[in-house]
Amino acid sequence: MSAVGEAEPLRGRLRALRELVGLSRTRLDGEVLEEAGRVLDEAGARGRLPRTYTTVAVAGATGSGKSMLFNTLAGVRFSATGLRRPTTAVPVACVWEGEWDGGADGLLERLGVPPRARRRVQPRDAALRGLVLIDLPDHDSAAPGHREQVDRMLRLVDAVVWVTDPEKYADAALHERYLRPLAGHAEVTFVVLNQTDRLPADAVDTVMDDLRRLLDEDGMALGEHGEPGATVLALSALTGEGVEELRQSLGELVSGRRAAELRLAADVDGAVARLRPVYMVDTPYGPVGLTERAREDFEDRLASAVGATAAGQTAERLWLRHAEHACGTPWARLLRWYETRRGRGETAAAPVPSPPVPSPPVRGVAGEGFGDGGGSAPAVARPVLAQAVRTLAEEASAGLPQPWAKSVRDAAWRGAAGLPEALEEAIVGSGSGEDGAGGGGVRPPRPRWWTVVACTQWLLLVVQALGAYLLVDLVAGGPGRVGVWLPVGLLTGGALAGPLLAWSCRIAARGPARAYGLERERGLRRLATGWGQAWVLEPVAAELLRYREVREQYVIAAGGTDRA
Repeated sequence: MSAVGEAEPLRGRLRALRELVGLSRTRLDGEVLEEAGRVLDEAGARGRLPRTYTTVAVAGATGSGKSMLFNTLAGVRFSATGLRRPTTAVPVACVWEGEWDGGADGLLERLGVPPRARRRVQPRDAALRGLVLIDLPDHDSAAPGHREQVDRMLRLVDAVVWVTDPEKYADAALHERYLRPLAGHAEVTFVVLNQTDRLPADAVDTVMDDLRRLLDEDGMALGEHGEPGATVLALSALTGEGVEELRQSLGELVSGRRAAELRLAADVDGAVARLRPVYMVDTPYGPVGLTERAREDFEDRLASAVGATAAGQTAERLWLRHAEHACGTPWARLLRWYETRRGRGETAAAPVPSPPVPSPPVRGVAGEGFGDGGGSAPAVARPVLAQAVRTLAEEASAGLPQPWAKSVRDAAWRGAAGLPEALEEAIVGSGSGEDGAGGGGVRPPRPRWWTVVACTQWLLLVVQALGAYLLVDLVAGGPGRVGVWLPVGLLTGGALAGPLLAWSCRIAARGPARAYGLERERGLRRLATGWGQAWVLEPVAAELLRYREVREQYVIAAGGTDRA
């Protein structure tokens, strides 16, 4: 987009507004961005037209004398005046230029001024060179299309001269429909009280003071005491009193070549102000976003949903059970083998139960479904997972404007839609859930000291057997080479040392078993965290990053008046 001669800050604001609209199109309703898009389009269109011309519209109500003022400023009777209302049916333009080179034709085409209604004058005052003065139809005209024509042209011109009279200066239609909404365009606004010749001299000041009061209530800054704002004048187009002051004010505006820039800056201000509710919030702390505490809480809930703690505890018990099997006495092994065989026999003789009825799908609240669990005992607790996503979405969107808060929540639920199934498949694929299913699949690693202890248990059994043999031989009247104490000692020592060794091994196995369980828990937690990161946290973080980007662009477009 080419510039209209605007200063670098305004060019930066326009770039930021364009970037803001582009980043927000898929997140916000088109109607929200409509005015900002129109401002950008108008800025581009105005930038392609000559900056040496300043378009000034003369607007007013029926009977305010705006056409007479237009003719007085032009020095020639161009626009029709009279008692019949409305007098001005089409806009009439007067161009102040040294030579008729058609330089303002593009502007007039854009404004919709027909060629038959275009006039030119040779400027007697060099300051007016480049002025394009346009007499608009009456804004309160009852003729079809006049009001729409006025409204359209008021959005396109660089400046406006509002003409009122002692009877209609306080007209509600003028203030509520035009002056109040255009209060931000004060620097390119002239408000003139015409027909002062109809008032006593002492009444003019009273009416002007009341007019200034009404403008102040409209929120329009007044350009008095050197402050930027609207120019308020009293004049009589009929007698010419005060017209020269208006002509000088217009000359200053035109010679400065900044009217288009000021108008565009005011348009950007208005568009940005209307967009503020969808980008900024007036809260003490502002948006919080995805905090570390929210991430940790989400990861803890994910771990709970996949049963990481229970899996670790089961793995710990499995380690202890295998340690007990490996380090127990041979007699204990024989007893467990017998009980196992007996249990299998009883199971085979028992009647076959009827198949269980599958449990219904578990879904989140408010329609946030997580699908079917795939069986009566799903590996992932869907209600816990739904609560994890819900809590994360609410905390991440806290403090955001409503459209962006919704966008963050939608991103979280979209990512979570297939997360339970993905977690279940990942758990099965990694084998992390088999311990939790009863330990029938994965066996814990077998430390070397288990083998040493097992061999020692068998050696103690041999010692017991030797002691029993010697004792039987002694009782049977054998050679009697050994005393009674040796076989008794061997038998008793072996019988006591085996259980004692097994008990000591159980004590020694607690530490490794706990470490093994924690490792299994951490592995399952890492697996759940990785999938939760990819499916939920990253989309939420990306949406928050998008909001931060548009918020930064909004601050630039607003001229830095809002804190980022």
